[in-house]
Amino acid sequence: MRAPDFWHRPRAGIRARLLQPLGALYARATARRLAHGTPMQMDIPVVCIGNINAGGTGKTPTVIAVAEYLRDFYLEPHIVSRGYGGTLEGPVQVNPSQHTAAQVGDEPLLLAAFAEVWVAKDRAAGAKAAQAAGAQAIVLDDGFQNPALAYDLSIVVVDAQKGFGNGLCLPAGPLREPVQTGLARADLLLSIGDMAAQDKFDTSAVPAGLPHVRAHLAPLQTGMDWTDTPLLAFAGIAHPEKFFSTLRGLGATLVHAEPLEDHQPLTSALLSRLEADARAKGAQLVTTEKDAVRLPPAFRTKVITLPVRLKLEEGNALYTALKKLAEAARKT
Repeated sequence: MRAPDFWHRPRAGIRARLLQPLGALYARATARRLAHGTPMQMDIPVVCIGNINAGGTGKTPTVIAVAEYLRDFYLEPHIVSRGYGGTLEGPVQVNPSQHTAAQVGDEPLLLAAFAEVWVAKDRAAGAKAAQAAGAQAIVLDDGFQNPALAYDLSIVVVDAQKGFGNGLCLPAGPLREPVQTGLARADLLLSIGDMAAQDKFDTSAVPAGLPHVRAHLAPLQTGMDWTDTPLLAFAGIAHPEKFFSTLRGLGATLVHAEPLEDHQPLTSALLSRLEADARAKGAQLVTTEKDAVRLPPAFRTKVITLPVRLKLEEGNALYTALKKLAEAARKT
C-alpha cells in the first residue's frame, strides 16, 4: 500500500486532523509496549537499525554497511530479522539455496549475501540462536520499537527527502512514535539522501547532542555501461521513483518505469506482461536487488539488477561508534 500524500503535507490538512486522535492512541500503545518490555541483555554487542517512520527509509543498505564495518573491526556479525512477508516463525538460519522470499522475506535473502542471517519473529530467540552459532555481534534489522533485546547501539534511519512527514503518528501520519520520543532513545540519527535532500531535511526536532550522520546511496560500479541503454524498469520498494531516477542519472533510457507496491508478489502474470512489454519496446528488463531475490529462478537470467550501496564520509560518527563498540567487545 502506498503512503497517502497527506502524510507528507502540513498537519493542518483535514484528513490528518481527523485521524490525529487515532495517531495519539497509536503512540500511546507503542510507549506502553516499550515500557512494559523486559529487554534481554546479550553477551555480545547488539546494534539495532530501525526507524521512526513506517515503511522504507534505507535500513537494508545501512545493515549491510554496519555489518561490513563490524567485520573490518574483527567482529563477525550475524543479522537478525523478523523476516517481513515470510511464513517461517524461526529462529531459522537463512540459506539462499534452500529458502524462498515467501518463506523468509526478500530482505533476509538479500542480506544473506553479506553475512549470516537469522529470521525470527521472536528477536531474542533469534539473537540467542545466532550467538550459539558463533556470532560475535548482532545486527538487528528493524526492532527499534520492539523491547525484546537490550541494544548497545541504536541507529535511527530516516529518508532525508521525506523527513518525518507531517510529524503525526499512524494513521494520521507516517510515524510509529513521536519524533522526539523516539530520538530520545536513539544513539545516532542517520539521514540518507543526496545533498539537496540533506539541505532540506528539518533537524529542528533532533535532540541537541545526538550524533547526526549524513549518507547517500550510490550505484555499485559493476562495469555495466548504462548510457543510452533502453530499459523497462520495475521496482517494488518503498520509493520506486528513486530507483528510476538513479537509472536516468546513469544515462539510461527508460522506455517504461513500472512502480509496484512494496514487497509486491512478482506473479507469473505480472512478469509475463513485463517481459512482453520489454520485447515489444526493444528494452532490457531491470530491477532492484531486493526485487531480484523474489524473481522465480527461471526468470532471473532475463533481468539485470542495479545494486546500490550506502556511502558515508570517512571518520563519520557511525564508524567511530562501531569501532569503540568492537574494541570494548574484544577486551571482554
